Parts: sequence; C-alpha cells; structure tokens
Amino acid sequence: QVQLVESGGGLVQAGGSLRLSCAASGSIFSINSMGWYRQAPGKQRELVAAWTSGGSTNYADSVKGRFTISRDNAKNTVYLQMNSLKPEDTAVYYCSVEVTPSSLTGLIHYWGKGTLVTVSS
Repeated sequence: QVQLVESGGGLVQAGGSLRLSCAASGSIFSINSMGWYRQAPGKQRELVAAWTSGGSTNYADSVKGRFTISRDNAKNTVYLQMNSLKPEDTAVYYCSVEVTPSSLTGLIHYWGKGTLVTVSS
C-alpha cells in the first residue's frame, strides 16, 4: 500500500505562483512515474504534468511555459511549480504515482486525495 501526501494548494491572485508537493511512502520498490492531474468544476480530470523514470516529462498544452514538474528521488517526492497562474487554472489538483511494490509485481497506480488551487481575477 502506498500513501500520497499533497500540500501547497491555496488561494492566489492571477499572475502569482504556487508550488505543489506530493510525497509518496509505503510499499515502494521502484517508481515508474509521478505526476499531477486536475479537475475543475464541471469538467473532466486532465493531465497537467508527469515525470517518468526514463527522465522524460509531459505537459498539457495549456500549462507549457508556465508550470514545471520536478522530482526529488531520495524523498520520493514530486513538485509542481506553477507560475503566471490564471483563473482558468482553478481546480482540484491530484497527485498520481505508478509504483512497483516489489520485484515480483507489476505497476500499481495510486491517487492522492487532491489539493484545491484557486486563482482569483
């Protein structure tokens, strides 16, 4: 079992910045990927940014140039630096991780409970 602890959400003015953090703990043999999704009111959940063990990153077109995902391997923690925030970025942001619990098991996907980001006009 893996636990994800998210932090960093809150209220910010348009043009401001926030940094989200997500720390993974528990039965982790290795991490395949970590990332962030978001879900705005009345909309479906969408990928914001992701990092994979191969070193690649993936960003939604709407956040490219403004958001940056990074990882602290020693702490099993992923960060999302969000700059130049817009009201359209308002959403619940969910951390996700794909892990291998042991050397004999396949990948398992876990979700955090979410943290609310509100960007005012």
